[in-house]
Amino acid sequence: MARHEVESEVAGSVWKVEVVVGATVAKGDVLIILESMKMEIPVESPVNGVVEEILVKPEDQVAEEQVLVIVRS
Repeated sequence: MARHEVESEVAGSVWKVEVVVGATVAKGDVLIILESMKMEIPVESPVNGVVEEILVKPEDQVAEEQVLVIVRS
């Protein structure tokens, strides 16, 4: 099984976490919604797999390229 680190594309804050550890996700499913400059930015799964770890929670501040979620495929 491959390990995929899902990163933030922007700096901002975590508005909502849409998945739980152990959830099965498809490529393109929204994992987390970030808020940056008053815009909601969805962070999607790059692969089909299972959510192994969620590294952030709502209201956390995140940096560009920060790892948010680990997905195993």
